[in-house]
Amino acid sequence: MTGLLILLIIIEILTINVIRQHLYDRSWMSYYFIITVNTVISIWLWVLFFEIISFGGIYDQPGNISAITGFYGMMGAVVLPRTIMILFHYAGILIRRKSDGGHSRLLTNTGMIISAFIFFIIASGSLMGRFNFKTEYLEVKIKGLKKDLDGLRIIQISDLHLTSFYHHTGKLEDVMKKVNELEPDILVNTGDFITIGWREFGRSDTILSLANGRYGEFAVMGNHDFGTYHPYFTEAEQQNNVSLMNGFISSSGYRVLNDGFTMVNAGNARIAMIGVQTKGSFPDIIHGDLKKATERIYGADLKILLAHDPNQWDKEVAGKTDIDLTLSGHTHGMQLGILTKRIKWSPAVFFYPRWNGLYREGDQYLVVNRGLGVLGMPFRIWMPPEITVITLRNDPE
Repeated sequence: MTGLLILLIIIEILTINVIRQHLYDRSWMSYYFIITVNTVISIWLWVLFFEIISFGGIYDQPGNISAITGFYGMMGAVVLPRTIMILFHYAGILIRRKSDGGHSRLLTNTGMIISAFIFFIIASGSLMGRFNFKTEYLEVKIKGLKKDLDGLRIIQISDLHLTSFYHHTGKLEDVMKKVNELEPDILVNTGDFITIGWREFGRSDTILSLANGRYGEFAVMGNHDFGTYHPYFTEAEQQNNVSLMNGFISSSGYRVLNDGFTMVNAGNARIAMIGVQTKGSFPDIIHGDLKKATERIYGADLKILLAHDPNQWDKEVAGKTDIDLTLSGHTHGMQLGILTKRIKWSPAVFFYPRWNGLYREGDQYLVVNRGLGVLGMPFRIWMPPEITVITLRNDPE
């Protein structure tokens, strides 16, 4: 933290110096306005920094994780743009050092414009984009689908990372109410309820339990739910984390599928709801035991798999099993990209070839949900959080 403290102080001093050199003798109104704005932003940044370094509680308390996430956001929205502005300004000074010894107004203006653009994009993604919930409608046509399953509606949510809703529990309640308005036959959650440890869950079970499916609610645990990223967990504490998380998710109304399955009756049809755990951290993700989860399934008219990591579909499901539909999350669409009717791109594609939406191989389907929460940076830039509505239809062909 000492190195980061020194870096922040240097950037703070250089930022004030750039503003002074560029504006003080040109426009005192612009100078005092920008200095005032810069000071307000600096206070916010330093409050978060000292809140984190002075925290004396247990690491995975929601307030601490929320503050850390907020600080990372400020590093992206404030420290990065300031660094760019400083580099442009002092590059101009180096270029002109043999002439008049001043700075290049063009370069400094360019640096300021780029910095302001980055700040605006990240700030809007943090204040608005992260709560810009979208409902995505997908239709999946399955050959030989039984009549009682034709029109079955599955609602999928994923990657809540519940500290994303710290101080915003009303927004989480709104999402659960929206889920109920969509009248799900089956409600699924494909994991990552938390980011670091079980204490983040808090009393969120009382909110999550507001959403219900006609035939039930089902969930799997994502890799974050296993306490993988907690810097201080012992092996025993990590095992305790798993046990507590199973309890919290169950008290939220879900049947937790830990490398297993359960049968659901829908009229005269039977659905096998299968779930596998996901452990580890990227790039060493550990997929659950799919063979164990499916080995005793008999008489199912439809097989639905909940697998947190979509990469497991290509590795173990597509062309290798008779599972009809797999539901995944995990990618978040990297919380950054372009998502329109014609263009769908995210840097997530470099790590997860199937990063969002509906995919098909033969008669098997994969749906990847972008998630509801945020991880790392508290923003979503043109990559809105998602509730997925999947309607099953019989494919007569």
